[in-house]
Parts: sequence; structure tokens; C-alpha cells
Amino acid sequence: MTTQNHIILTKEDGVATILMDRPKHNVLDIPMINEFTAALEDIASDPSLKCVVIEGKAPSFCAGVEVSDHKPEMVHEMISSFNGIFEHMDRLEIPTIAAVCGACLGGGMEVAIACDIVVAAKKAVFGQPEIKLGFLPPFAAIRLPELVGTAKAIEICVSGKRYSAQQGRRMGFVSHVFSDDDFQKGRDKLVKEIAYSSPLIIRLNKMAVKKHAGLPFSDALNGVSDLFLNRLMKTEDTLEGIQSFEEKRRPEWKNR
Repeated sequence: MTTQNHIILTKEDGVATILMDRPKHNVLDIPMINEFTAALEDIASDPSLKCVVIEGKAPSFCAGVEVSDHKPEMVHEMISSFNGIFEHMDRLEIPTIAAVCGACLGGGMEVAIACDIVVAAKKAVFGQPEIKLGFLPPFAAIRLPELVGTAKAIEICVSGKRYSAQQGRRMGFVSHVFSDDDFQKGRDKLVKEIAYSSPLIIRLNKMAVKKHAGLPFSDALNGVSDLFLNRLMKTEDTLEGIQSFEEKRRPEWKNR
């Protein structure tokens, strides 16, 4: 376990967890943002990891970025630091999961939707209320159209409205909603399903999706076929997967 002032990084059985812990609602300030980035750098350098879970200590996931850091004398440093989180997350080769309880607002929602998968407790609340303070959410302006379409993204940004977890799921930026009592169980089940597989093969699967998204069909098909034939099929873990299936046993991954 690596503990900084407000970010706690743990690793167990191939799963990394970043816990935001800044009472009361895990609001991000510049030092905490830098701690977050350092945790992401640590995760990126560990080839044994299979996924990372990002969560906040109750009662909230993250209620945004410190308003005082938006003042003219601080805002350039804040934006540069905050962008670093998204740049590092975009480069991560393993799946990222946001586990959201409570308030997930402003910059907190941006961190959540930067993840590949968002799981939420039924009482979680999402929103981009920056407009009510005279701001805009830079990363959400890029990411939300990919998740919910341009029209709905504009609505989220210009209304500052709060949305329930179920509304988020219907719009497409939340993947799974669990009752508050079953949230931890549902989160753990998803993580366990991912962590069953080889770290290397998990990374190749994520690469197959990200590298070919948005390409013309023929280019994408040729690219993913090349990845399959010339990378995947040359790994020991793919051969182990075939052999373990034929021998009716659990695979023993070598991560190579």
C-alpha cells in the first residue's frame, strides 16, 4: 500500500485500487491531483496488474475540483495538472473502473467518465455543474459526446443538472447500477471476472478496441487481424488458454 496525503494506492492479486480520501467529499486540489497522477504512473509501470479501480472514501466519490484553484493566479497550474490525470489514464493499457458511490460531480464526474467502465450505487448522483459557477468542463466536453452523443452532452454541460445512476445508465455513461446494499458485491464480481484472465491478454484486448476505434471498417479489420495473428498467437498465454481448455483445467498464466 502506498499512502500519500489524500490518495491511497493498493495492489492485490493483480488489481490496483486508487482511493481518494480528502474529507468530506474528496474534492481535488492541485496537490491531490499530483498525488493521483503519481499513482497512475506507478500503475502504468507494473506489468503484473490486470485492472485498476478508482473510488472515493464515503460519503462521496468526488465532488469536483477545488473552486479556489480556478482563480486566475492558480488556474493554469490547475488545468495543466488536471489534464495530466486524463493523459495518464488514456495511456493505461489495463481496464479502468470507476466505482461510484455518493456525489460524482464536476471534475469528479470527469474522472469517472475517463474510465473504461463506470459502476454506480443506486443513490449515486452525477453532474457537470461548472456552468453554474461560470465555467465549463474541458474533459467532459471531449468525452461525453463519445458516450452519450453531441446533443445530450450539450444538455449535461449547459444545464448543470444532476442525474441519477439509472439516468446515467440509460444515457450510456454508466455501465452498471447496483443497489446500495449490493454495490460492493457487484463491484467485486466485475473485478474478479476481469482478474481471472492473463494480464498480457487483457492488455491486448483493450488495445484491440482502442487502436481501431473510428477507423474505416476494412482498415480496422485488417489491423485487429494482424494483432490477433502476429501478437496474440505468439504469446505463451494464448497457447496455455487453448491447452487448459482441452485439458479441462484452470489456466496458469505466465504473462508472456
